[in-house]
Amino acid sequence: MHAHIVLAHPEPKSFNGHLTEVARGALEKDGWSVTISDLYAMGFDPCERPEHFSPRQNPERFDAMAEQHFASDKGAVPGPVAEEIARIDRADLVILQYPLWWHLPPAMLKGWFDRVFIYGEVYASKKRFELGRWAGKRAMLSLTVATSRETYAHDGRSADIDLLLWPVHFSLAYVGFTVLAPFIGYGVETALRYSTDDITPRFRRIEADLADRLHHIDASPVIPFHRMADWTETGRIRADAPVYSPFVRHREKLDIG
Repeated sequence: MHAHIVLAHPEPKSFNGHLTEVARGALEKDGWSVTISDLYAMGFDPCERPEHFSPRQNPERFDAMAEQHFASDKGAVPGPVAEEIARIDRADLVILQYPLWWHLPPAMLKGWFDRVFIYGEVYASKKRFELGRWAGKRAMLSLTVATSRETYAHDGRSADIDLLLWPVHFSLAYVGFTVLAPFIGYGVETALRYSTDDITPRFRRIEADLADRLHHIDASPVIPFHRMADWTETGRIRADAPVYSPFVRHREKLDIG
């Protein structure tokens, strides 16, 4: 089995960088092979740009989707993107390791999605969800957040963590991945900011929990998403389809008496 870890943190000595090595060690102990894309160290450009594409479909006006599709058709996918696609193609499990900044992934990771999940080569109208390029592969988020688990509860001041992570999970499901429940290291900023006696135990507990999660990866809960058959021709959810998310749901009729 092979795992690929995508690290999105500008400091190699950060806790996210350390958790990447913890994940590598845990998986290799269980016989996995592991590769890592450290996006900042690689100098990965997260901004989609006209100069990434040659030849161009339209040199006069840059349309990112059109150029992505043209490059896919011509076998001219930009080198860094093609390399990342090949790494994912090889993997049975993809782990995205990052800190939650302003309730979102770092811009570097968002740009990785923008460029690597390329229109044509990775997805198209008939190549998504269970028909996606990476159907049959698993993906998992492993992230750190600043404050406690309680603040990310459904009624917490940092907002419901499940809702904050839903767009990233949905993007992974869109290109075919089976999405595993995320691993979340809570209270990292608090542990770093204050010199309290529980800093080391807290970090050690997060490390141990991540390693244990990966040692039992086959038992990880799966986050359900809709299949293509659950949508109507207009793209709306079918009346008899299950509901998995507060963002994709059946709207109840209002009782106006």
